This record gives sequence, C-alpha cells and structure tokens, in this order.
Amino acid sequence: MKLAIVGCRGVPARYGGFETLAEELGRRLASRGHSVTVYGRTGFVDPGLSEHRGMRLVVLPAVRRKHLETVLHTLLASLHAAREGYDAVLMVNAANAPWIRILQLAGIPVALNVDGLERKRRKWGLAGRWYYRVCERWAALMADALVTDAEVIRRYYRRSYRAPSRMIAYGGDLEPPSGSGTLERLGLEPGAYVLYVSRFEPENNPDRVAAAWRHVPGDRRLVMVGGAPYAPRLLERVREAADARVLLPGPIYGEGYRELLFHCRLYVHATEVGGTHPALVEAMGAGRPVLYHDTPENREVVGDAGLAFLFDGEPRLEDLLAGVLEDDARLRELGDRARARVDARYRWDDVASAYEELLEGLC
Repeated sequence: MKLAIVGCRGVPARYGGFETLAEELGRRLASRGHSVTVYGRTGFVDPGLSEHRGMRLVVLPAVRRKHLETVLHTLLASLHAAREGYDAVLMVNAANAPWIRILQLAGIPVALNVDGLERKRRKWGLAGRWYYRVCERWAALMADALVTDAEVIRRYYRRSYRAPSRMIAYGGDLEPPSGSGTLERLGLEPGAYVLYVSRFEPENNPDRVAAAWRHVPGDRRLVMVGGAPYAPRLLERVREAADARVLLPGPIYGEGYRELLFHCRLYVHATEVGGTHPALVEAMGAGRPVLYHDTPENREVVGDAGLAFLFDGEPRLEDLLAGVLEDDARLRELGDRARARVDARYRWDDVASAYEELLEGLC
C-alpha cells in the first residue's frame, strides 16, 4: 500500500504519543514493504530530512500558536496528500476531523485516531472545548474508519455518537538502551531514582507530583522529564514545588529516554486526560514498577500490575511512595507483572498488524 500519516508533529518522535505512534507504526509498515509517508512540521522536524527508518518525510510550515498549529498544519498536509495518490491515510487527533473530506474528495479513504477526550484539558477555553466537541461528532460521522486507543474511549464514542470504532492501543516493548551516557551526565545511579515523564500540562500534574515528593523521606532523586511549550507558568509552579532532590532536565528523547526508563527504581504516571499513554505502557514494558493516577483509562492499561493513587483522596501519592520505595521484593513483583502485561497486550508488532489489516480493508 501507499500510505500517509498526517496530523502529528512528525518523526523522529520528539514530542508525544502521536509522534511515537507515527515512528513505531510507520517503520514497521515500511519494513513490511508498504510505502509510508509521514507529514511533519517545521520547528519539530529538520526540513532537510527526507527519510527516516524507511519512511518518507514531508515537512511543511507550522504556525507556533496553541490554537492554530495542529489544525493549520494538517490542512496543509491534507491538501498536499490529496495530490499524492495514497491508497489510504491515517490521520491523528480528533481536532483534524474537518480535513477528512479533502482527502475523501480525492478518492483517499481516511482512518482517524481520535486519541482521548482532548476537550477536557484545562488549557482550552470555552471556544477550544466547543471546537473539540464539534470535531468529535465530525469524526464519528466522516471518518471511513474510527480508531480509539482505549476501551473507555471506544465506549464513549459508541454511547455518545453511536459510532463504532476499532480499538488499537499503543505498544510498550521498547529496545533496551545500549549505553549509560545520559545517566552519567545527570549524575544518576541505576535503580536509585524515581522517574516521571510527561509534557508539563495541568492535566499531567507535574506540580502536584513535585509537591508530593516533598513528603517522601530519604535522599533518593525524583527525575521529572518534560517541558512546557505552552505553559510557562506551570513550569514555574513545578520549580517552586520541587525540593533539592528533584531533577528537571527538560525533554529527553531516544536513547537517553530509554536509559532513564529502563534504569529507574519506579515510575510515576499522573495523567488525568487521554486514552492509552505511550509512556505508561513503555514503563511497564521496561519492567518498571508503576504508580499511576487512578483514572478509568490508566486503570485499563495497568490492571493489577501497578498501584493506583489519588491527588484528592486516598491513597495519596506520597503515602504510596513512602510505603514501597525501599521494598525491593514488592518492586520486583510489580515490575514482573508490568512486563508480563505488556507482553500479553501491548506489543508494537501486534499494533502494526492491526493497523495494517484496518488500512488494507479501507483500500
């Protein structure tokens, strides 16, 4: 098949879940003999880069504005893709639903991965929440195939819009790192620190994680990997809440990210919004014990392979951390459960096969 992936920031993956999906799915489909093009954005992808891991790259301009960047770039990508004769397009993000018709008018079927309920993010004002609500309906009506990444989201679209969808989660079986340069640069010892990885957005609660860490005894480090491209005030709150044991290295990707992930003592996942989060399943796939914010989506992913906490209720994050941080046997048990759950449910090769079957059906 001649395929394209539009709607994300592009590859190499250096931002979030959709970019990880584009890289891990795109390279596998390319290795299976399909022609795969990934559309990326200036500012995130080097315009001089035309190929990555078997995928063709098309880099188009992007307006760096929170409310406009995604939709305007995807409009440009859709107009470009409509002239390329693709057999099918995988579009990501429900916000891009208005551009489905551009591709369909060119005879190209579209599968749309809607992600989670983005309108619930506190960064969106009334207009942004209204727009996402409208796009949910357009996605349900217009996509040739609707893709959800969690059973909770699949049920939501079926209940709210009577729209069937194919539930395809993310993979978590990352390649182990080959070195330790990032740990050495940051002054970290394997197995001695706690890791948090996420964009610094209100719904990901980095400030509350930093505040909870103040109440955890001992001298272990908390490493909080991520940045705040649209939330500078939140980054200030994180810095204010963090004590001297908290390390804020900014965003780290690729080999450095895998080093931190595979060698952490345990992993804290604090998101409130979204479907299946790649960082969560990747931590589980690395065999890391997981403490996770108790939401239906996170609970669906982790099952009995981690410990749930609440920020406004019991058990509190700081209490769980204090209770398990030095319990080696308990941490080993949780890590083994996490890896086994990913082996059974969240393998990238299985994800690629599911998308391949879906896209072949559209063709």
